Amino acid sequence: MTSSAAPASPATDLATFGSGCFWCVDAVFRELDGALSVQAGYAGGTVDNPSYDRVCTGTTGHAEVCQVRYDPSKLRYEELLEVFWKTHDPTTLNRQGADSGTQYRSAIFYHDDQQRKLAEEYKKKLDASGAFQAPIVTEIAPLKKFWKAEDYHQDYFSLNGSQPYCQFVIRPKVEKFRQVFGAKLKKSP
Repeated sequence: MTSSAAPASPATDLATFGSGCFWCVDAVFRELDGALSVQAGYAGGTVDNPSYDRVCTGTTGHAEVCQVRYDPSKLRYEELLEVFWKTHDPTTLNRQGADSGTQYRSAIFYHDDQQRKLAEEYKKKLDASGAFQAPIVTEIAPLKKFWKAEDYHQDYFSLNGSQPYCQFVIRPKVEKFRQVFGAKLKKSP
């Protein structure tokens, strides 16, 4: 497992989001044109080298997250925020659908002050707009450490699409995402 975020190269940047089960988050962000890689992992906790089993107990303080390495010349951070806000319910505390616990909280772990500013501004505008019927509870915090999740969590949806969770939870989310963000998807070869 990686104990901290890999530095971005001059041509790429990093963004880290938690919006429920990381299998869902990974499946969505992986399809964006300009997303170069997506890694499922853990952030926001107090324990070094967290494991999935331990994070699921809710005692480590970690959120399931995905770290997106992206090309800012093709995909801006603001666009990543738009996808983040529109692909989960940021008004439910420690819950997304049937998944509940602090590890499923809505969170943006920013990498620099510009990301913090943009995330806070977007959240404030959404709250003021009344886009949601309840207040947004998304945590916005600095990324202190990112821990890569176990290998079997990486690209889970494309590797395990026939599993019931993939069929009944992830697939509908991905299909809705494709309808809303069709113009931002990677082109098929």
